Amino acid sequence: MQNNAQETERLRQYKKRSQLGSVCRRFAKSRTAMFGLILLIILILIAIFCGFFLDYEGEVIKQNVRERLQFPSWQHPFGTDQFGRDVLCRVIWGTRISLSASLVIIAIATLFGALFGALAAYYGGMVDNVIMRVMDIFYALPFNLLAICIVASLGNGMLNLGAACVVGVIPGFTRVFRSAIMPIRNQEYIEAARACGTRDLRILTRHILPNAMGPIIVQATLNLAITILAIAGLSYIGLGVEAPAPEWGTMLSDGREYMRNYPYLVIFPGLAIMISAMALNLIGDGLRDALDPKLKN
Repeated sequence: MQNNAQETERLRQYKKRSQLGSVCRRFAKSRTAMFGLILLIILILIAIFCGFFLDYEGEVIKQNVRERLQFPSWQHPFGTDQFGRDVLCRVIWGTRISLSASLVIIAIATLFGALFGALAAYYGGMVDNVIMRVMDIFYALPFNLLAICIVASLGNGMLNLGAACVVGVIPGFTRVFRSAIMPIRNQEYIEAARACGTRDLRILTRHILPNAMGPIIVQATLNLAITILAIAGLSYIGLGVEAPAPEWGTMLSDGREYMRNYPYLVIFPGLAIMISAMALNLIGDGLRDALDPKLKN
């Protein structure tokens, strides 16, 4: 019996590895997805290591009026802003702010979305109705409008901005988790686990959630791009990251008064937002195709 159990476990692990390898191969075949992955890796490396080659106090936020509004040159490749700060340094540091904030927001939203969606799908009935009706209330409001209302009520700041984005993203994650778990909850191996007396928490965490992670990964990747745009949009209208922090949306807001004569002040932060959102969308599309069982052949 012990040998049979070990052999079964080895076969299960081999099947998992083969499935993962198949997904990776299908993802690698997509040139657009690989291009997006390369861009994302570059952005992550910039966000991680920018603190080693940039002085935040001396190069990112320090004002130098003598060098204000200089066009791009060898000394300042992206030019300088109205306070004499190097735009390239601020765009690079903004990568850390936008990516780190988006990753934290999506991680928290995924956690709560998994909890609510799993409870709604697994127990059904009244639990499902209560959770999903509450999510419908939040889902009925546009994401940006809901975030604006929350930030305007709580006040400016990165913490309040993150809370607003989390609340706006959770309903979508809950719906995706619920729809992914519904076909799984009545499978034979779930019924066998219940018959053996396995606790509901272990069934959810060990058997159900791992088999529903495909759509969740795609949802998280695509929502990263939406969150970056939301952070930039709220910062642009003055409800997000406050100056002098070099957030891309804040940089766009500061440069809009000078964009007629000094367009580089909005071009480079705008390109940073566009590139990061494009990279994440390309990765999300590639993951969706790689995880779709209908496209295996």
